Amino acid sequence: MMNRATAMPWNAIEAELDAFGCAVLKGVLSSGDCRQLAATYAEDDQFRKRIVMARHGFGRGEYKYFAYPLPELVKDLRHSLYAPLAAIANRWNEQMGIDVRYPGQHEAFVERCRAAGQDRPTPLLLEYSEGDYNCLHQDIYGAHVFPLQVAFLLSRPGEDFTGGEFVLTEQRPRMQSRVEIVPLQQGDAVIFPVSHRPVRGTRGYYRVNMRHGVSRLRSGKRHTLGIIFHDSK
Repeated sequence: MMNRATAMPWNAIEAELDAFGCAVLKGVLSSGDCRQLAATYAEDDQFRKRIVMARHGFGRGEYKYFAYPLPELVKDLRHSLYAPLAAIANRWNEQMGIDVRYPGQHEAFVERCRAAGQDRPTPLLLEYSEGDYNCLHQDIYGAHVFPLQVAFLLSRPGEDFTGGEFVLTEQRPRMQSRVEIVPLQQGDAVIFPVSHRPVRGTRGYYRVNMRHGVSRLRSGKRHTLGIIFHDSK
């Protein structure tokens, strides 16, 4: 995965994130990778916690947080994608006037989280069935938050499921919300902000609020891998 991440067109990815608040990585995972990860959902010993969304008002469907040690593929994705995203995150924080900077290596950032009591892993698998959806939300688990995250579609749209589009909303000050629908194929990933991003205006950069979710699944079953880089309390 490290070589695959290095080979990605990061200049174009960064430009898309700046312009639209999200960027798609095409074909990061093979169909075999996707099937393997989706099958992991049935292996309870791989996870630390299961969340049924309807019980908490999060939507419908469910997800499970991986336990440490993470599966090798999940660990590799988290580590290899972090470094190029940290450079973008540092620039964004500078533009938004936020003093926090992120180290170049993911383990150093995880140590920062642990020192603040955030020591539970946040990578997760999500499972949606017909009628399920995920309400618009932000994934913040403590004081230390890495501002970008990545979601991988593990199922085949149009074959394994219909509906279930990834949705991103952006609320600019004194403006109505803008909606971005992100089409993904099996093995694709989308990079997007956890909670906010910088947008350039006539007087410099300002901060806009971001939320993400998944629209109602019309049929079938949909699995997604979420990579969040900060850990939870």
